[in-house]
Amino acid sequence: MKVLFTHSYFLKFDIKQYKTAMPYPPLGTLYAMAYLREKGYDVKLFDTMFCDSSKDIQSTIDAFKPDIFISYDDGFNYLTKMCLTNMREACFEMQTYAKSKGCKVITSSSDAADHYESYLNNGADVIAIGEAEQTVLELCNAFKTGTSIDPISGIAYLKNTAVEKSKKRDVLKDLDTLPAPAWDLIDIAPYKKMWLEKHGYFSLNFVTTRGCPYKCNWCAKPIYGNRYNTHSPENISKEIKKWQLQFGFTHVWFADDIFGLKPSWVIEFSEAVKKENLKIAYKIQSRADLLVEPKYIEALADSGCTEVWMGAESGSQKILDAMDKGTKVEQIYEASALLKKFKIRVCLFLQLGYLNETIDDIKLTVKMIGDLLPDDIGISVSYPLPGTKFYELVKKDLKEKTNWSDSDEMALMFQNTYSAEFYKQLHHFIHKLYRQKKAEKRIKSLSSINGLKKLAAWPFYRAATQRSLSKLKETEPNVNIVF
Repeated sequence: MKVLFTHSYFLKFDIKQYKTAMPYPPLGTLYAMAYLREKGYDVKLFDTMFCDSSKDIQSTIDAFKPDIFISYDDGFNYLTKMCLTNMREACFEMQTYAKSKGCKVITSSSDAADHYESYLNNGADVIAIGEAEQTVLELCNAFKTGTSIDPISGIAYLKNTAVEKSKKRDVLKDLDTLPAPAWDLIDIAPYKKMWLEKHGYFSLNFVTTRGCPYKCNWCAKPIYGNRYNTHSPENISKEIKKWQLQFGFTHVWFADDIFGLKPSWVIEFSEAVKKENLKIAYKIQSRADLLVEPKYIEALADSGCTEVWMGAESGSQKILDAMDKGTKVEQIYEASALLKKFKIRVCLFLQLGYLNETIDDIKLTVKMIGDLLPDDIGISVSYPLPGTKFYELVKKDLKEKTNWSDSDEMALMFQNTYSAEFYKQLHHFIHKLYRQKKAEKRIKSLSSINGLKKLAAWPFYRAATQRSLSKLKETEPNVNIVF
């Protein structure tokens, strides 16, 4: 049987990410394709990443004539976990066309797991929920043999017009039993071209783990859940070496929710990198409480880690505790200092607008940014996702809008202490204040001649910050915002 895979992330539909120009291939999709190919299926990928429209897939469906159409999103990429409405609508349109051509339609994504009724009502035959390689194989086997899909775990489907949902599928424990992603089935050229033209180097994505054992109450885990399973360090280092020789990338993004939960794994990975004589720089995502052990950070640096995105979220301990984050503000400071000691870039994920946040909590976050002056920051506002404790806390206050259209929308979708417009302006203000403070630091660190040159640009940053602060005050006149 012929199986056509696609995914529903269109870079051009997400203006901020298109301008950022850091595209990564749909890794989860490539894993599923490799698994199905290993079992004897004729698989093909239609990669939507650089497409202009959902209609672009139609000629491929017409020419390939697949028996089964699978929209399988990359569950490792945070952008797909956001369940953006632009991407959902595109997926619906692709499903509809595939269905009109007689294909059996399977969908696997975070959004489909949360809204399976909508996808089924749009024409999908079945939704694969959770870790889906084995599920997709069993579904394809059932379609091939004409047998019932009722016994298959991890699915939602219509039966006599009623929605049925089967029992949860167990996650894979030994990830090394999976075949490597089907990198040979993707056209890597446009990814490499965009990276080189915009940034001067080429980065590719890999994962070493699946799942996250922590219980931050705003974080949805509809694909890999709260379990944490790993590939072996040897497996990962050999895979990177193989594809580096073929594709020529010099940088890796490890897309794990949490990279290197166990320090022993990171130490073994560092040894494996040396054994394979790998020359890579890489960035990871981690937590403050994992980044306070010197030997762990030393192993990261030795293996090529140059950048850590830390889920700091807030400078207020009250907010961290309300999130069930399980970290301390002091650990964010300690981890930042330790990373800098080993010359690893410190980047902070920050979240504004958590339930019952006050101006005092916001000031603590801004103070933390000023104290640490990280190498980069990423700011979002609290985003209620179905299946989370946070969603249950705010769902009664949710407005008609429940998803963003793109990753830069920054709309607060529930009633909170301050207005949605306040948080939008606060987002702009903090970014401008951050850039101003970074400019001030650079001026102080430069020689007198270069310092004078940089000093000429400082009034621009200062003026931009003041304009932003004025707009912020207009949104909440009664809030005393003095930083």
